[in-house]
Amino acid sequence: MNARAGPDYPTDLPPGLTFRRKTPVFTEASLPDALTKDHTTKAGVWGVIHVERGRLRYCVPSEGSAVEIAAGGAAIVAPEVPHRVTPLGEVAFYVAFWGASDS
Repeated sequence: MNARAGPDYPTDLPPGLTFRRKTPVFTEASLPDALTKDHTTKAGVWGVIHVERGRLRYCVPSEGSAVEIAAGGAAIVAPEVPHRVTPLGEVAFYVAFWGASDS
């Protein structure tokens, strides 16, 4: 899977992962506060942020970088890496989670 990402972010999921689940679609009004603060995925769990409408900022503070994901775009979230998102006006997005097929 190819995704738009900044120079410090992975742009492809590693081979051999299996789709696990996805979140509901979040909007600027329904976005849980926890996602706007630093949080991580579990070991071995990759996330793919899919923006359906609007724009979303995806920040990885430990790398000192952020990307803006526009409608139709996506960004990869590596396992156990602290990150957060910020809506840039009206937005609709969800996160799909992937993991090893044996986990």
